[in-house]
Amino acid sequence: MADLTQRFNSRLDQIAVSMIRQFDERVSNVPNILKLTLGEPDFNTPEHVKQAGISAIEQNYSHYTGMSGLSELRKVAAQFIHDKYHLSYDFQSEVLVTVGVTEGISASLISVLEPGDKVILPSPIFPGYEPIITLTGAEPIYIDTSVNDFILSPEMLDETLQKYGSQVKAIVLNYPSNPTGVTYSRGEVQAIADVVKKYPVFVISDEVYSELTYDREHVSIAEYAREQTILLNGLSKSHAMTGWRLGLIFAPEELTKQIIKTHQYLVTSAVSSVQMAAISALSSGIDDALPMKEEYRIRRDFVYENLKRLGYEVVKPTGAFYIFAKIPAGYNQDSMAFCVDLAEKESLAIIPGAAFGVGGEGYVRISYAASMEDLKEAIKRIEHYMENNKSEKV
Repeated sequence: MADLTQRFNSRLDQIAVSMIRQFDERVSNVPNILKLTLGEPDFNTPEHVKQAGISAIEQNYSHYTGMSGLSELRKVAAQFIHDKYHLSYDFQSEVLVTVGVTEGISASLISVLEPGDKVILPSPIFPGYEPIITLTGAEPIYIDTSVNDFILSPEMLDETLQKYGSQVKAIVLNYPSNPTGVTYSRGEVQAIADVVKKYPVFVISDEVYSELTYDREHVSIAEYAREQTILLNGLSKSHAMTGWRLGLIFAPEELTKQIIKTHQYLVTSAVSSVQMAAISALSSGIDDALPMKEEYRIRRDFVYENLKRLGYEVVKPTGAFYIFAKIPAGYNQDSMAFCVDLAEKESLAIIPGAAFGVGGEGYVRISYAASMEDLKEAIKRIEHYMENNKSEKV
């Protein structure tokens, strides 16, 4: 038999398993390893949501739902997005329930992109978009936002759109941002939307951290560029439901009609009992994220202040639960080498900035979705590393 490994989609050779996952697995066997690596809330799913899921299973919600998801869920999702972010979507024709935001990303990008298209990615950025773009035969175009405190300016965007013209099919936004924790003010969102509306491009806006913003409200770009926006959201971060895999797509009817075709052939529909639990999350649990957000705020301030004290250059996060810190001058600026050394010597795992693309090298990402006890211990280990490796500065 011929070697079938040579007959896979050749574009698979251009992608790899996420560096985040690779690094996490690499350091997992380090004795007493303390991980601040994965973007997963350390809170439990709210009790009322769990009970709704249990009840659904007991009542035999074990059959297919419609491709778009349960009508009642889409209705409460549309109400949630209206009450929280002043957006209006018809639950019958403009809302899709997906298997996590990850599937929403895939369904959206596959529906939109063709070989030769270009997609703008403000970077550093979560590494879940580029592989799907590559598999479609399209090409990512990075805008390095590290030179602007990780904010995509309208000037940066307009310049790139002018440069590539009609080759650009889509722009991906992710805010509050993974990995930087940066989000946008109303004025900044409106300015980006003003640029977008001058061009025939899709905006795929991943706003899954929308409920976790500090000191400002979350403003969706769909408020200003609705007809071009495919809005992604979900329950993983807002309701500590990463393992439940429940995402949502909001988009104008004509866009939704196309995306649902891809969605159907990827997954058919989301899990029925999970959808029932999600109804509880988005209705009686509309503000479930608030107590978590207040705890994250305390943790953010603690990590931020201590990293600054230790000489790290940090843009203070305004959302999500990550800090993206520049490795101090004099230490190894190869973020992978720095993080491996830290893990091996101090049993502390944080993510290399290189995992997040252009503008990420020389930085590290720390997730503060961890207990204060663990965060205090992490700072001790970082401080010990900094103090005891001075002779190894390069």
